[in-house]
Amino acid sequence: MSKLFIFFTFIALAFGVFANGSENDTLGIYEIKIGDFSIKVTNFGARIVSVIVPDKNGKLDDIVLGFDTAQDYQESKNNYGAIVGRVANRISGAKFTLNGTVYKLIPNDGNGTNTIHGGPKGFAQVAWKVDKIVKNCKSPYITLTYNSSDGDQGFPGAVIASVTYQLKKPYTLIVKMCAKALNKATPINLAQHTFWNIRGHNTGNILSHELRLFASYITEQDEKQIPTGKLLPVKNTAYDFLKLREINEQMEKLPNSSKGYDINYVVDDGLKHEMKPVAVVYDEKSGRIMRLSANMPGVQLFTANSAKNVTGKGGFVYQTHAALCLETQGFPDSVNQPDFPSQIVYPGGVYDHRMVFTFSTKK
Repeated sequence: MSKLFIFFTFIALAFGVFANGSENDTLGIYEIKIGDFSIKVTNFGARIVSVIVPDKNGKLDDIVLGFDTAQDYQESKNNYGAIVGRVANRISGAKFTLNGTVYKLIPNDGNGTNTIHGGPKGFAQVAWKVDKIVKNCKSPYITLTYNSSDGDQGFPGAVIASVTYQLKKPYTLIVKMCAKALNKATPINLAQHTFWNIRGHNTGNILSHELRLFASYITEQDEKQIPTGKLLPVKNTAYDFLKLREINEQMEKLPNSSKGYDINYVVDDGLKHEMKPVAVVYDEKSGRIMRLSANMPGVQLFTANSAKNVTGKGGFVYQTHAALCLETQGFPDSVNQPDFPSQIVYPGGVYDHRMVFTFSTKK
């Protein structure tokens, strides 16, 4: 076990042996909190395990889907709560060309033709190192890092990535994702893949949640969910969340073949690499409101379309549409779409991705 695990004071709530590392690599779940506001994180995939906030009556609930132990996440093979990368979302044909060289990746999507979320052993499926955890202060935080080697899943160059989860009053969660290309130019596009149900992770589906997205366009995609390169306006379509709308009401307008949402939205003013509003989620029953801002050009809306009989925390069984994901990101398949914002980071450059979640309530 590394000296960092001995040195830092942490709450280790669950442990397991990490199969992809050495026998001494230990998985844990760590907690930071301010008053009644707390989160838990596991170093397996640098995942958010829980977010606990009060409802309109002061009742505390965990509003994140997930599992009880770090080993459960390892065995589940999904992306609940994870940092996904080196390149989040889909890359067509599991390959791309950079500076005249064709890089072939490991396909794991689209019947074995495309790559998604960095490949079968992407950043979500490895143990990260807990670099620092600071508690008992006004703004507690935890920082985790991962070193990705040259050729990892087929990507060029070595990369060091980090994520910091930080709490601030009142009920604000800050996520900072950074990465450096150490020796070669390489694409980097990290995403935070938490599954949210702001009524409570064990309350059923999110179809009655109301959603607003500050996004006037989507990236059109083909039947394999690969962008065509076109941007389509959402106004007066099933994808229109320009004002607060019930998710189910809009979902019913989707084509009969659709099972829910899984598509990239173009954030308004998204090309400006600065913080901007992305989304608002509201649940009338609990009175909870979640606001999201970020500095990325896109956000993937996903409504847990494939969840079925997933046994989660406390033995609760998650079903279809049990949560929604709001994954701020660069556009999918940007490495093969010259008109999309570039995701290439050169040696000496820094990838910087920030998200701010603010939780509140109304009666």
